[in-house]
Amino acid sequence: MKKLLFAAGLLFTAGLAVAQDTESKAALETAKGFVRQGDYPNAILILNRALQKDAGNFDLQKDLAFAYYLQRDYAHAMGVAKPLAEREEADVQSFQILGLVYKALEERKDCEKMYRAGLKKYPASGVLYSEYGEMLWSKKDFKEAIKQWEKGIEMDPNHSGNYYNAAKYYYFTQDKVWSIVYGEIFVNLESYSKRTPEIKTILLDSYKKLFIDANINKGQDLKNDFVRLFLETIQPQSAYIASNGVTPESLSAIRTKFIVDWFSKNATGHPYRLFEYQQQLLKSGMFEAYNQWIFGAAANLNAYENWTKLHTEEAGQFNNFQRNRVFKLPATGQYYQTAAK
Repeated sequence: MKKLLFAAGLLFTAGLAVAQDTESKAALETAKGFVRQGDYPNAILILNRALQKDAGNFDLQKDLAFAYYLQRDYAHAMGVAKPLAEREEADVQSFQILGLVYKALEERKDCEKMYRAGLKKYPASGVLYSEYGEMLWSKKDFKEAIKQWEKGIEMDPNHSGNYYNAAKYYYFTQDKVWSIVYGEIFVNLESYSKRTPEIKTILLDSYKKLFIDANINKGQDLKNDFVRLFLETIQPQSAYIASNGVTPESLSAIRTKFIVDWFSKNATGHPYRLFEYQQQLLKSGMFEAYNQWIFGAAANLNAYENWTKLHTEEAGQFNNFQRNRVFKLPATGQYYQTAAK
């Protein structure tokens, strides 16, 4: 009889746990809906009520901290977020949320300490490297910022944020290679975000910067084999630029020749997913449309719109392909930047 009562008690407890879990998930979804609407007070109300029944629920607490942050109630956000990041089960999002709160309060010393702790626990988290670098950039520690973004690219090559930040950093230096390479990877990883047009403009200007001096090797890191080979492969095209300027059309011709030459000389020793993707587009007849997609609007929006009208089939084929493909870099073996580390 006692055994039956004990078993019934276990079943009852399990049933309560399932019901509690169901209620908590429903509360999370309801709160997320309010957050999407910008109704942060209602989100906070829902989450606090749910936590009265399920006080230890990690996801409820995490969303509550974020809702407080969005409402700019940083004191309450800190009160929830800091203990979460110190828990054994703290995930990457926990550190992200606490980082947002620290940044809002301009507590940079504690913020830096927190990012280091987060990266010690999650050394392959691209988003933590990206946000840590942004924090360092905000305090004008530019050299340390680029080190974090480079480490993020090396450890988590499919996180777009590090390419975005690194491309902008290199654009404002003497570099002529990495702003191009990282910028183009970014627009393929994050093809239709608010940040994409900005990087497309940087890409176009980076090619102008590349060819503005007849000696494109000037000031470049020629000790880096990838950089040296990139410049050697594109150098023969500089004469063409001198007479035609840097336009979507001239870049399409130059980059076509670059890919042909790269794969005849350098691809075996330096495999690179970006160049493989360009070769794929070239073979499938979509490379011109791809170059127009990157450089067209940045160079001249009206001219780009006219090009799409005159090349409806090509533009449509590429757009369909672009929106349905996943650009993914290999996890290892294709990281060639070493100067900034």
